[in-house]
Amino acid sequence: MLQLPHQPLQVAAVPPQRSPTREDQAGPWHSEAVCRRDEAGLFFAPSKEPTAARLAREEAAKRVCARCPVMVECREHALLQPEPYGVWGGLTAAERRVVLARRRRRELELRKTAASAGGRVAAAG
Repeated sequence: MLQLPHQPLQVAAVPPQRSPTREDQAGPWHSEAVCRRDEAGLFFAPSKEPTAARLAREEAAKRVCARCPVMVECREHALLQPEPYGVWGGLTAAERRVVLARRRRRELELRKTAASAGGRVAAAG
């Protein structure tokens, strides 16, 4: 279609595109994880690994995690799943079990505190 000089060009309205956020993606933090570029064996133990080798491997994996921009997201993923093996978010499986046990104790203490506070309010009223 030929446009006359005095008529403005008509342009189809295109909605503005936005950059996808981490929440928009299927694996929100995975694509930014530093460990994607490293050897997977660093994060997961081979069978019958000697203790000294395991400790050295886990420390090397933790150093990778320490420079990762999505370490917190990775750690929370491993705690919420829960991931039973490997180094995730700078924590070993044993360390994650400790964190989970502490969270459970803290939640239990908060519930007890809330229940006892509720009982005192009822008795006062």
